[in-house]
Amino acid sequence: MTRYGYTRTSTKDQSSQLQAAALAKVDGIKRVYADEGVSGTMASRPEWDKLIDRLEEGDEVYVWKFDRIGRNTMNVLEAVKTITGKGATFHSLTERIDTSGPMGEAMLTIMAAFAQLERDTIAERTRAGLEAAKAKGRVGGRPSVVDAKKLSTIMALVRSGDHTRADIARMVGVSPATLYRVLQNNQNR
Repeated sequence: MTRYGYTRTSTKDQSSQLQAAALAKVDGIKRVYADEGVSGTMASRPEWDKLIDRLEEGDEVYVWKFDRIGRNTMNVLEAVKTITGKGATFHSLTERIDTSGPMGEAMLTIMAAFAQLERDTIAERTRAGLEAAKAKGRVGGRPSVVDAKKLSTIMALVRSGDHTRADIARMVGVSPATLYRVLQNNQNR
């Protein structure tokens, strides 16, 4: 029997320190496999694939949270099925799930379903909030640095033909990229 750990972060900016610290508290972990900047929905996760290839009967796989092995209920359940299909067991430290018995597998299925429900509900609320804001005329994102007065000045300077685009950008205090974007969005003026 060999114990392995697995960590995963979705983006390069995320840190796996919390996951690694939790796994460090588990006695006897031989090696921790870590996928950095890899989405849980990706079909191929290089370190995960190496871990699965290495598993043998009686081995144990530890993760900080079960969502590290998949982003939705089906991903998680398929990953656990792969582990248990090799005769190994899965352990989630945060949820305290251990698939060495039927109760652990049942609890994993229930908790994965609730986690998926939570993610779906958050996404639905976000979409509804954005749609409601849009209906009220509010648009998300950073406010424009070009107000109506600056836009009027830009358009007058462009029409005059006396200045380069770089000069106009400097005169009104915007970057050349912003100026070109404004001009692109206001071609019909």
